[in-house]
Amino acid sequence: MQPKILVVEDEEALATLLQYNLEKAGYTVDLARDGEEALTQVSEQKPDLVVLDWMLPAVSGVEVCRRLRGQADTRNLPIVMLTARGEESDRIRGLDTGADDYLTKPFSMAELIARIRAVLRRIRPGLVDDRLTHGDIVVDRVSHRVRRNGREVKLGPTEFRLLDHLMQHPRRVFSREQLLDAVWGSDVYVEARTVDVHVGRLRKALTLPGEVDPIRTVRSAGYSLDLED
Repeated sequence: MQPKILVVEDEEALATLLQYNLEKAGYTVDLARDGEEALTQVSEQKPDLVVLDWMLPAVSGVEVCRRLRGQADTRNLPIVMLTARGEESDRIRGLDTGADDYLTKPFSMAELIARIRAVLRRIRPGLVDDRLTHGDIVVDRVSHRVRRNGREVKLGPTEFRLLDHLMQHPRRVFSREQLLDAVWGSDVYVEARTVDVHVGRLRKALTLPGEVDPIRTVRSAGYSLDLED
């Protein structure tokens, strides 16, 4: 499956050029002409990465980035920002808003494609077929199916989102608060201990007798997905 990129650019000639070169590089490309259209498209069908122009009509690229980062289901959506602004303060502002990378116009298509590949490799290492793999666990993010050692694992929606997040960052330790923010969202009030309940359910679903528990509890720190590859 080809990774899908949403290009948000109001300059028609540049948008067409970006679409041509990205499709030539093996990506599926959708176009949005302004910030409102971009937010609508993401809500209807989330892409694998967004190429986002800073200066957009209606809603600016910075505001689009801020809104995407404020929603649980798009919090980790990779974003590469394009801008005519080259000053360091503008670059820092773009990155602080949540962009994963930042490219100043004019730029070469080869450099943009290299940046996109680097971001996808870093954030979504299993994105070639939109599957995440760690040890003997495979998460198919398209069909929302999970397998461990070849058998299908039945998960509820919250446990799936929790596993999906941990699979994107294997061996990284997350506190309860960080997991609450990533899985439930910052605008929902849930007690921190709720994380323990869902981690317990996830462990039970993933681990049969004789199998290694894939989730490591780090005392006073949180949880980590940690299996030998």
